[in-house]
Amino acid sequence: MQRRHFLASTLASSVALPAARAQGLTPIKFTLDFRVTSQTAPFFLALSKGYYKDEGLAVSIDVGAGSVASITRVASGAYDLGLGDISSLVEFHAANPDTPAQAIYQYYNRAPFVIIGRKDRGITGDFQSLKGKKVAAAAVEATRRCWPMAARALGTSPDLFAWVTTDFSARDNVMVRGDVDAATYFHDSAVSLFARMPEKDLSVLGFGQTGLQLYGNALLAGKLLQERPEAARAFVRATHRALRETLARPDAALDAVKAREVILHAETERARWAITRQYLLTPEVQAHGLGGVQAAVLARQVDEVATVFALPRKPAPERIFNPAFLPADRKVAA
Repeated sequence: MQRRHFLASTLASSVALPAARAQGLTPIKFTLDFRVTSQTAPFFLALSKGYYKDEGLAVSIDVGAGSVASITRVASGAYDLGLGDISSLVEFHAANPDTPAQAIYQYYNRAPFVIIGRKDRGITGDFQSLKGKKVAAAAVEATRRCWPMAARALGTSPDLFAWVTTDFSARDNVMVRGDVDAATYFHDSAVSLFARMPEKDLSVLGFGQTGLQLYGNALLAGKLLQERPEAARAFVRATHRALRETLARPDAALDAVKAREVILHAETERARWAITRQYLLTPEVQAHGLGGVQAAVLARQVDEVATVFALPRKPAPERIFNPAFLPADRKVAA
């Protein structure tokens, strides 16, 4: 399904680009971190309401294959912009110090990393209840990758439990069948599990409970920042406008997502967005505004990633996040 939509989007992009140039619009290729859901509804609102076009852009949006893939797509120049995890970007910079890829707008102000466990397997709201359990996760997945940082914050071993490697598409199944005791999720991605297992039967263990302050997926750009900086600013302005509207009144954005991906269930996506919103509109955002980062928080995250993963070098935080493309007015109502 995901491959079919990717091919369809790519074909549409190839047809649309000449038409965009004829209209005097700047073509922009944007890659999501994963498939189309309400997690990224503001981007589809901006597209459907013509906010990108108002800024002189012809934007195409393609599905993604995870944060690492998004970062690679942007760094290589295959895509102009994309969504990718900040911790993964730190790792990428350590291995590729000359990469042009930078975060320019923080979308998830806090990473929605959680481990969800079955209460009937003895898993409670305490991470120590995971001791000796089996936890499902994909081989390359941000929540799994960042677990050692959470373990370090807890003062426990990263080997507290045993990993069971499974595909994203099979994760709910192994949980429902009881093949595993718990699984990693982006919190807002767990609505598919909640539709099959009552939430009262599950314990949600958020990495934020450990004291970690981790920025999550951000808007990334690469060569675009040097070659067409005004296009990058225009994309951020349009997206920012749509994000503020979606946070205030999500209906139009949810409709835009449903129009793009007709098989989605409207109420499921509404429930998903309600969770996503918690990680976008945090106390930090209410105090300092959308899209930015706090220098001290980002510096601690870079230090944490560099230490836990024994990176060959520690990237400078200012190479990870470039605030020069943020809009002036970033205030948002609670």
